[in-house]
Amino acid sequence: MNMYKVRIDNFDLEQVAKSGQCFRWLKNGENTYNIAAFGREVDITQNGNEFTLSCDEDEWNNIWKDYLDIDTDYGKIAKLIEEGDDEHLKEAYRLGFGVRILKQDLWEIIVTFMISQNNNIKRITNSVELLCSRCGRTLQGSMARYDFPKPDEAGDEIFEDRSMGFGYRAAYLRELFEFARMTPDWLDNLKKMSYDEAMAELLKRKGIGKKVADCICLFGLHHVDAFPIDTHVKQLLNEYYKDGFDFERYKGVAGIIQQYLFYYELIKEKK
Repeated sequence: MNMYKVRIDNFDLEQVAKSGQCFRWLKNGENTYNIAAFGREVDITQNGNEFTLSCDEDEWNNIWKDYLDIDTDYGKIAKLIEEGDDEHLKEAYRLGFGVRILKQDLWEIIVTFMISQNNNIKRITNSVELLCSRCGRTLQGSMARYDFPKPDEAGDEIFEDRSMGFGYRAAYLRELFEFARMTPDWLDNLKKMSYDEAMAELLKRKGIGKKVADCICLFGLHHVDAFPIDTHVKQLLNEYYKDGFDFERYKGVAGIIQQYLFYYELIKEKK
């Protein structure tokens, strides 16, 4: 098996896995996660800021380097936070310094965040894995994991199957898959749009509200100024930012800042 080692600062596997942005990371050992993405799977093991991946250098450069957002300077963002006077953000960053915005597959993000509405992580993950195992192709070189199904790989019957756990979202998902099949250039066109244009386009689809559209823009289109506001974020804004959040200071990285704040709320809630 090929192995590739790389140093990555400002990155923590467990923090990313628990940050609510990805639903296909499986923990399969101490400090090790199995990740399925872009028709491949990889095991990543962390030892401090040293990471070992079950791939060769070409695969790292062609897939995983971009997926892990290596070219974004997270150290610069850390400096921006530490030089500011937002003490709550500083505390949140110290707890979740290793969170990054992954560059995930757009179609997968649209579907999984539609599933995520009014749902919990365990149920979301279960529904997503069922969808992949029943409709997706076996990943290259894998005996147990499946690719995320393309729009034309999921038959209508899957959305009528209550064991999938889609609930009321099933009708929206069925319509979404049908629309994507009938409009094959839709995803590529979304990638060419500005944040505002993409938001407007996504909101045309049934079952996608502002919060989900913002999540799609942030996690699927890498518009890192998108600032999704769910119940957790609304509560923290009311509690810590009664006079308003300083969006101007964090212009261009607001979505990354949101993830630090969001992760802090998730972890605090579990304590």
